[in-house]
Amino acid sequence: MAAPSVVVIGAGQAGSDTAAALRSQGFDGRITLVGAEGVPPYQRPPLSKQFLAGTGGGGDLALRPTSFHTERDIDFTARDPAVRLDRDAHRVALASGRTLGYRHLVLAVGARPRRLAVPGAGLDGVLTLRTLTEAGRLRDAMRDTGRLLVVGGGFVGLEVAATARAAGLAVTVVESGPRLLARAVSGAMSAHLLAEHRAHGVRVLLSREVAALHGDGAGRVREAELAGGERIAADLVLVGIGAVPETALAAGAGLAVDDGVLVDRHLRTGDPAVYAIGDCARFPDPRTGRPLRLESVQNAADQARCVAAALCGAPRPYAALPWFWTEQYGLRLQIAGLGTGHDRVVTVGDPGTGRFSLLCYRGERLLATESVNRPADHMITRRLMGAGAPLPTPRQAAAPGFGFKEFQQAAAV
Repeated sequence: MAAPSVVVIGAGQAGSDTAAALRSQGFDGRITLVGAEGVPPYQRPPLSKQFLAGTGGGGDLALRPTSFHTERDIDFTARDPAVRLDRDAHRVALASGRTLGYRHLVLAVGARPRRLAVPGAGLDGVLTLRTLTEAGRLRDAMRDTGRLLVVGGGFVGLEVAATARAAGLAVTVVESGPRLLARAVSGAMSAHLLAEHRAHGVRVLLSREVAALHGDGAGRVREAELAGGERIAADLVLVGIGAVPETALAAGAGLAVDDGVLVDRHLRTGDPAVYAIGDCARFPDPRTGRPLRLESVQNAADQARCVAAALCGAPRPYAALPWFWTEQYGLRLQIAGLGTGHDRVVTVGDPGTGRFSLLCYRGERLLATESVNRPADHMITRRLMGAGAPLPTPRQAAAPGFGFKEFQQAAAV
C-alpha cells in the first residue's frame, strides 16, 4: 500500500504549522503544502506594526528557515492556489493545471479582507491589509502621504493608526459602531483604547459611516464623505472592516459552509477525509457548544497541532483556550478567554498607571482577562483556565490588594 498522503491547502500560520506538526509528531507519509502567494510562510501580526514601521523587513517575517521544508521532506508549492476539489477522486486541482492526490486534506485557506461597498472604493490609495504584498504597498504609500483615513476600529485598523501616527501622519479613524473593538473587548477597555489614541493625536469618530470616497482627476483618493455630509481630507485610506472566510473551494465541493467551513469538535468537515482549520473554519466552542470562528495566531497554531495529532492516530477534541494580543503605541493588550456575554467587569490595578487588568464575569464565572502591560496576569489566567483550576470570584478580585500571583500561590496550582 502506498504511504498515506496529506495535502494542506493554504500556507499561512495554520497550514504551515500543520505540515510542521505532522513531521514532529511522527507522520512519515507524503506532505504537500500548497500556497497561493509567491513566498514561503510568514508571520502576519508584524505587518501592521514592525514591518509597516520599517523596523522589520520581509526576511524577518519568515515562520521557519528557508531550508525547513526540504529538510523535512515537505513539498511546498508557491503561487499556485487550489481551484477545485474532487472529493470522490480524492484529488485537488491547482491553478497551474497540476492535480494532487490525497488520503487526507486540510483546508487552511484563511480569510480575505472585507471590501468597502461605497462609491469610490476602487480609487488608487484605497488599500486593505492582509498579505505581505498589501503591507508593502501600504508602507510605500505611507512614505508619500501626510493624511491617512482608517475605516474600521478593529485590531488591524487601530494598529495601523498607531503605527502611522508614530510616523508623523495625520490620522483619522472612522468606526461605524458606538465603540472601538466592540466584538473583542469590554466597554471599559474600548474606552481606554479610545483615550489612548486621542491622547496621541488620532481623530476618532464613532457611530459614523463612510458614504463615499472622492478622488482627483488622476483617480487618486483625496476625500471621504461621511453619512450626513461631513468630508474628511485623505491621501490614503486603509479599509479594516473585518474579514470574510474563504469558503469557495469547500462550497464548490459540496461541503457545508456558514460564515466559515463547518467542522465538528475534531475539526473534521462532513467528509471524514477533509479537515478545516484556522480563520476559515467554524467550529463548536468547547465551552458553550455554539459555533465559533476565530481569527488569531493561537487558534491557527493550536488547531494545526490538533489535526496533526488526529492524522497521526491520536485524535482529541479541540479544546484550546483562546487568547489574543495587540500592540499600540507603548500599550500591550493581552486577552485570555472570550468575554462575550459578560455582565460585570472588575478592575485590578490602576488604569492611570497604564498597567492594569479587567476581569470580565458572567455572574460568578470569569470569562476573560484583558491585561494592559501586565503579562503575569495574562499568563496566570491562561494557566488557570487551561488547567480547569479555580478562578478568582468577583468578590475576591475586587478585594483591596488582590493579585494574580498571590491567588495562584494560595490555590497551589
